Amino acid sequence: MGKNGTKAIHPHAVTDLCEEGSRLYANALRSGRIPRADAESAPCLTEFALLHPDPDDPNWLRPIPPSVALAQRLTPIEREISEHRRLTIALTEVFEPFMTLSTQETGSSHSITVVEGLDRINAALDLATAECKVEMLTVQPSGPRSTEKRLLEALERDKTLIDRGVRIRTLYQHTARYSPERLAYVDRFANGKAEYRTIDELVERLIICDETVAFIPVRDDRQIALELRHRGLVRYLIKVFEFMWNRAVPLSAGAPYETAPDGITEIQHSIAKLLVEGHVDEAIARRLGMNVRTCRAHIAKLASALGSGSRAQLGYLIAQSGILKQEGADE
Repeated sequence: MGKNGTKAIHPHAVTDLCEEGSRLYANALRSGRIPRADAESAPCLTEFALLHPDPDDPNWLRPIPPSVALAQRLTPIEREISEHRRLTIALTEVFEPFMTLSTQETGSSHSITVVEGLDRINAALDLATAECKVEMLTVQPSGPRSTEKRLLEALERDKTLIDRGVRIRTLYQHTARYSPERLAYVDRFANGKAEYRTIDELVERLIICDETVAFIPVRDDRQIALELRHRGLVRYLIKVFEFMWNRAVPLSAGAPYETAPDGITEIQHSIAKLLVEGHVDEAIARRLGMNVRTCRAHIAKLASALGSGSRAQLGYLIAQSGILKQEGADE
């Protein structure tokens, strides 16, 4: 009894029969009955109808046979299972006539899916990652948005894949070589099935799982993505990735910003090309994965190397110097 004279209760299910209840029920089964007073320490036995009053003596309680107690609880569960099976068969019969039509006429409508919101995008990526069996290809532009949280998320994803024997190839921009966080992340898989290369310019993020599915962002804030399951599109994007991969430098090869014979570094060649194409500093910095201040510092060095006194003159001198032609010849 409780302090207020109320009967104590045991807040647990019959599947979690308490130790005292188990002991008393076993005693009742062995002896055929137990004193009602003994059962007060385990009121769950009467609540679950495992004990009932002795018709010959109300001071005693008799046990329900376990086979009867089990049947009483299994019957409604089995009835519910049977109802679910009936519903499953009925639903299958309703939709089965449309399966062939869906494959022939509307199957392609699901080859491109718009996924909106980070939670839904991450859920779609998690599913694709779980289904990936052979290889994951990723293009990961660098920049100030590459937060520690994103690196930790990528670390967890890549470790799961590598543990399953999936190969990973990732492309970064050259600027990733100067990120201690990025280098520490890559070092975790130095001896695994992961390869990392860098290239001067990457346009946008790309993730491809096998030849099955690819993800590309729709907006700069990455709140909307396209999930592509069209086999032709996925194969095309794989070819794009391989084109960039073959021109990229292994991350283990050292810094690629070596000075060429003309006194201009590789990154400055890339900036020169984008300047001639008419891009502003912010756009150049974004495409090369660096902040605007670093980009402008490289532009200043480029101007100094070419003897330019103004931005307008710099474009002219780049065109006249022939450095872009030399770059094209090297490729």
